[in-house]
Amino acid sequence: MEEKPQNLSQIPRVKLGSQGLEVSRLGFGCAGLSGLYNAPLAHEDGCRMIKQVFTRGITFFDTSDLYGADHDNEIMVGKALKQLPREKIQLATKFGIVRLGNFQYAVNGTPEYVRKCCEASLERLQVDHIDLYYQHRVDLSVPIEETMGELKKLVQEGKIKYIGLSEASADMIRRAHAVHSIAALQMEYSLWSRETEDEIIPLCRELGIGIVAYSPLGRGFFGGKAVVESLPSESLLVKHPRFSKESLEVNETIYKRLLDLAAKHRCTTAQLALSWLLHQGTDIVPIPGTTKVGNLDSNIGSLGVKLTEEDLKEISDAVPIDEVRGEREYDALSRYMWNYVDSSSKG
Repeated sequence: MEEKPQNLSQIPRVKLGSQGLEVSRLGFGCAGLSGLYNAPLAHEDGCRMIKQVFTRGITFFDTSDLYGADHDNEIMVGKALKQLPREKIQLATKFGIVRLGNFQYAVNGTPEYVRKCCEASLERLQVDHIDLYYQHRVDLSVPIEETMGELKKLVQEGKIKYIGLSEASADMIRRAHAVHSIAALQMEYSLWSRETEDEIIPLCRELGIGIVAYSPLGRGFFGGKAVVESLPSESLLVKHPRFSKESLEVNETIYKRLLDLAAKHRCTTAQLALSWLLHQGTDIVPIPGTTKVGNLDSNIGSLGVKLTEEDLKEISDAVPIDEVRGEREYDALSRYMWNYVDSSSKG
């Protein structure tokens, strides 16, 4: 399929929320560089990829203290930042998810843990401040006001510039925002994950909160993962509900519909899916990740795909949410994998 040409140096910039944070129209999710859907890259290769991303005009980088073994992703990103102009980069990282082992996780939002995580991330990233610091998951056993109170102190101390939340409910967003302005909310948002549209996105727009869309390509599905190309044996997607054999038999039909529409618009399925998301509003910033320069250039090419209101409806209708087989991963994790650290072990 012919790809849309891309301007490798003039990616538009947008305001992310109303607090003053400005980022590139597309961000870059760094998690996959440390192995989620494929084998982890060596640091040298990961740094090289990050530099390729930056030279193409993407300046918004997303990581977390959860990604990679022993916080490997933050360490890798920190090494890459040493080779780039820090003042031109918007760096986002996250705290709050604790590994328990055997694919079991906990959440921790105590003030002591917030500070401990922030200081550890600053050290691993080798920076003096974090531009956007997210609570990766809300700890329901700790009042959000207490967590936000500590984050507010970190802003006042200059250790973080802006506060974000990830996968938070409308109530939590309102309560958190009352303590200190939330700059951005990170949510899974793609053609087959549109739960945010009814309540969360309108609330964010009411409060002046930007929206960062993670997994904007359906964890690679709309780029052909598991449909056109097989999954690597080390990929976590083999355990994802939407990538099971039974689910794929249904979801492949959705992919084929999108493939036909992509041909109509003379672009790839990934570009069409990203363009659809970009057309949902300039306050929505997708952060696709990849380990391949070709995929990077294809993602950037989505900025050149122009869609009318009729086109957007046709694309939405091609991916009916009630026809998508399998839960999105967060819903499954919420029931089966999240635990709360008991009070004796917090901090």
